[in-house]
Amino acid sequence: MRWVNMGEVTSHQYICGYCGNKVASSQGYHTQDTPGGLFAYVYVCPHCKKPSFIHAHVQIPGVVPGNDVDHLPEDIAALYREARNAVSIGANTAAVLACRKLLMNIAVSKKAKEGESFISYIDYLANEGYIPPNGRDWVDHIRSKGNEATHEIKLMGKDDAEDLISFAEMLLKFIYEFPNRVPRKTT
Repeated sequence: MRWVNMGEVTSHQYICGYCGNKVASSQGYHTQDTPGGLFAYVYVCPHCKKPSFIHAHVQIPGVVPGNDVDHLPEDIAALYREARNAVSIGANTAAVLACRKLLMNIAVSKKAKEGESFISYIDYLANEGYIPPNGRDWVDHIRSKGNEATHEIKLMGKDDAEDLISFAEMLLKFIYEFPNRVPRKTT
């Protein structure tokens, strides 16, 4: 297999797994894995200049699900980013486990006592008003799927991981981002 510079020949539109921008690039390299077989491409993002490998509709790194959330404590932001990045490389069970751990870290960041049982962290978030109305089901779904990933042999799928990231994102926005977007009243 030999890689050949594409020059300005074959353009491809994709969402960059590094910067998240929807781009079209004709810069990079391509090869054919067998004569007459599928081509593999390495496209260079025109925005961030990083390479993406694309072969048979698989992109590496893949697209990171979810959205950034503002005003997160550093450790919460790192764990949320870790869950999102795990999905982009197909580590869906790891993403589900990170979302479960995120609930515990959120509770402790909001003054729950460390070293308690996992369910005590969920109850703390609920009792202290950190879970929005009708949001207990989201949190229980994160907890339940996280427990499956932790205590059962079953691997988690991409849909499971993306759902949990979506629920975690909404919870993070409710707890950290939205309260910080409201202008502070001066008395």
